[in-house]
Amino acid sequence: MNQPGELIIEPRSGRPADACVFILHGLGADGSDFEPLVPALPLPTDDAVRFILPHAPRLPVTINGGMVMPAWYDIKEMSLDRQIDEPQLMASAARIQALVREQLEQGIDSRRIILAGFSQGGAVAYQAALSFEVPLGGLLALSTYFATADSIELSDANRGLPIEVHHGSFDPVVPESLGKAGYEKVESLGYPAHYRCYPMAHALCPQQIGDIGRWLAERLAR
Repeated sequence: MNQPGELIIEPRSGRPADACVFILHGLGADGSDFEPLVPALPLPTDDAVRFILPHAPRLPVTINGGMVMPAWYDIKEMSLDRQIDEPQLMASAARIQALVREQLEQGIDSRRIILAGFSQGGAVAYQAALSFEVPLGGLLALSTYFATADSIELSDANRGLPIEVHHGSFDPVVPESLGKAGYEKVESLGYPAHYRCYPMAHALCPQQIGDIGRWLAERLAR
């Protein structure tokens, strides 16, 4: 898979970044899809949060007739169980972990790094965050599912990782049952997890954006 780079948004306060939020987009999109979200988040005006919005590589996607498009991994069958190319997902998660390590090398405290992902990106975020070797600040799973729940090697360093799961009750792409199953899985494993449902389809809604901003501010408060 090629590595197409990242969209990086530095702190709006102009201060040097002391925290970092990664947001991974969904199938067929790219990092710029979530660029408008950043200024809409109700974060403190003096925050020093860097946002990194990586772009997925372009891959043939089986469920879309083999069409080449931005994808973190191939989806082979659109069943409820979501048959996927797990090695591709693992490679994408490893890439995100490498980007996190770059932030650590720049002096960002690992506990001030949050991974967020929407749809396909959320499945990658689950894998990347819960298997990472040093403690992170949180995991935000948006309209997604825990694709590697049965195969992931969990990191002891992130056993206490706060996890926020959001889903739409009218989601026709990733049924809410999948989002809830991911939440129930991490909760059963002892993670401090919280689930929110919104009356929406496969998207974000204004109420949710407010909740995301408040959750991020709480996780990154000094």
